[in-house]
This record gives sequence, C-alpha cells and structure tokens, in this order.
Amino acid sequence: MELTHIATAQDKPLRLQEYGVGIFHACATKSALKKALKKGLILVNGEVASTATYINGGEKIVLLEEQLPKPRRKLVLPIKVYFEDDFLAVVEKPAGILVSGNSFKTLVNALDQNLQRSSQPDACAFQPIHRLDYPTTGLVLIGKTSAAIRLLGQSFADKEVHKTYYAISIGEIIKDAGTIDSSIDGKAAISKYKVLERVSSVRFKSLNLLRLNPLTGRRHQLRKHLAAMGTPILGDKEYTTENLILMGKGLYLHALKLSFPHPITGEKMLVEGAIPAKFKKIFPGISD
Repeated sequence: MELTHIATAQDKPLRLQEYGVGIFHACATKSALKKALKKGLILVNGEVASTATYINGGEKIVLLEEQLPKPRRKLVLPIKVYFEDDFLAVVEKPAGILVSGNSFKTLVNALDQNLQRSSQPDACAFQPIHRLDYPTTGLVLIGKTSAAIRLLGQSFADKEVHKTYYAISIGEIIKDAGTIDSSIDGKAAISKYKVLERVSSVRFKSLNLLRLNPLTGRRHQLRKHLAAMGTPILGDKEYTTENLILMGKGLYLHALKLSFPHPITGEKMLVEGAIPAKFKKIFPGISD
C-alpha cells in the first residue's frame, strides 16, 4: 500500500522539502518530511526523491508504506471555529493545552473532529502556523493545504500578520499607552500597549485592562515585557512575585484578533474572537 499525491502547478520550481510539508498526514511537519526523504520513502515520478528534488507541477509524489502512522485513539475536544474555508481556519485554543507536541491532549489532535478537510488537490494535514503558550487562550491560524501553509508562513516572516491580545495586569501603569522595546534572550523584542480601563483592588491595588500588539514574536514576549514594567499579567505563575500570584483562575492573556492577507485570494482578513467571561467579571463594561 502507498499514498499518492499529484503536485499542483507552480509559478516557479519549488523544493520538495517545502512543497511537501503536510501533503501526507505522516509528514505533517518539515522535520517529518526530511526524515522520510532521508529514508528514501518518497518517490517523485517513480524516482527516489531527495532534499534537492524540485516540483514544477503535475509530478506523481508517492509516500511508501513504512512511513504510515500507526492508528491512534482520537481526542474528543470541541473547540470554537471563528473562520473556515477550503484553505485555512482560525480556531480558539483553550487554556491548559499545548498547540502541538508529544502530549495526547493538544490543539492539533483536536482539529480533525472540528474542521472540514480541504477539497483542494494539495489538501494536507491541518497545521498551526504559529503558537500560543500553554496557559494563553485565543486565536490560532491553521493551514489546510500545502500552498496555504507555505504562503501563510511567508506572511509571518514578512510581518504581514498582526495580532491583538487583551490582558489584565497588576499594579500601576503611569502612561496610558506606550511601546516596550526591550530585548529578550539577546534578540530585539517590541510590544505596544494601551490601557483601556482601570479598577482598584484591595489585594493588587490596581488592575489594568490592556490591549497589546506584539511587533515581534519572542517566546513569552508579552508576559516578560509586562513583568519587566513591574505590572505582570494577572495569574502568571512564572513571572509574578509569589505574594501576587492568583491561583485557580488561569492566565489573563487572550489572543483576541488576527489580521492577515488571505494566502490564496489576497483578501485582507480580520478575524475577531470573543472576550473570555473571566475578563468581564473584573471589567463588566467590556464588550466583544
């Protein structure tokens, strides 16, 4: 038994190691595809392919049986879908799960039951284009075809994808709006913030409802930047001093909006999710 894919037409030759990501469920990532290529398990027009193989369109790409994944139990986890077409989807990641990884309970493992498979010739395994931290909730962009995954990845590299987060932070913020330009792990990191509302708190003195826009994508960037300002995010067990840690409510950081060019149509997309109920308990006037 073998799996077969007919390559779609390309404007210019494209390396198989780029085109082939996700066209087979067993090769849903670049690393998995490279492993299959090194083992000689992928054929193009009957010839064993390599990382130097180029795709023009029309080629018959075959994945040999050895690389097929073993059957696994399915994760039952309903997730909210805010946008879906034949090329991509935007879904909401719940708190307390990873986007992907070796764990059984991940966003990736929940996608098959919540999304419709693409009808396009280069339909492939659903692939997240970016990540959210384990405790962070909010929108994640998912690619459904090989071309869409590649082009959305390029949009991220070209800084054409814009994210808006809402957060609640602890402590006083003097300026109502500003830019945080502070390197993280030796790399440039820039975040913009705006205070939308403030409330007094007996325990925390002041709580701030913030709109955040990261201009770079460093790990834990928003959490680290706000902690460095002396106003850590409510519920952040990693970057908050022990006496200010709020237990049992999770992290008050939510990816609310995504703006990006549609990879196929070029249309400017703006997808907006819903503000979590726990935010509204502290700031009742907030609206979606």
